[in-house]
Amino acid sequence: MRRADRLFEIIQRLRSASRPLTAAMLAEELEVTMRTVYRDIAALQARRVPIEGAPGIGYLLPKGFDLPPLMFTMEEVEAIVVGARLVQRTGDAGLQQAAESVLSKVTVILPETLRAHLTSAPFFVSRQGAEASPVIDLSEIRDAIRNHRKLRLTYADDLGHRTRRTVWPVAIAYYVRSTLIAAWCELRQDYRHFRADRVISATVLDEEFPSDHGRLTSDWLALRVASEAAQGRF
Repeated sequence: MRRADRLFEIIQRLRSASRPLTAAMLAEELEVTMRTVYRDIAALQARRVPIEGAPGIGYLLPKGFDLPPLMFTMEEVEAIVVGARLVQRTGDAGLQQAAESVLSKVTVILPETLRAHLTSAPFFVSRQGAEASPVIDLSEIRDAIRNHRKLRLTYADDLGHRTRRTVWPVAIAYYVRSTLIAAWCELRQDYRHFRADRVISATVLDEEFPSDHGRLTSDWLALRVASEAAQGRF
């Protein structure tokens, strides 16, 4: 869990608690050490969150405390709207649902003047885009990338020829007309791109591949930049 998320969780738990919570209780719930909890409590108090209590006794928040409202400029609201609508073109059902969830959450916290602009922003984004894959769930592919898990793919090229590959997924590239899974291919011993709509089957394996501190992804990105620059896309 990221530190920012953990700090938010501590506040939420203290807000909802009916009695003081000790560092031990918070550490168990958040799956961290008590030392980490003490450090996080001190950080929150330094940011003027009115947490009361002491080590060994427990901590609480005064009744009525709430987080300050999250504010956006008009430009930021418009960026959220356009970004969410562009996600609808990716063919990635998981990201599409997440984008709708983001819009719902942002709508709730915005003041009325900005809320109306969010729901009726004067922008049009074409829905025409990449076809959704009828076989694979891109959410699982993203999860495999995060956890450095190998994939076993059955893939058909543009002529319909099928091959079976074991690959190390490093990124997903969302283009207007297609969605590509970028991976290191064990068969070719090189980077390859697999169109999501041509994947016949995909299985996430238990076997992990070495992340090498992100080197695979950074090398792939460098290759993409060089390739697109050579084609005059920059």
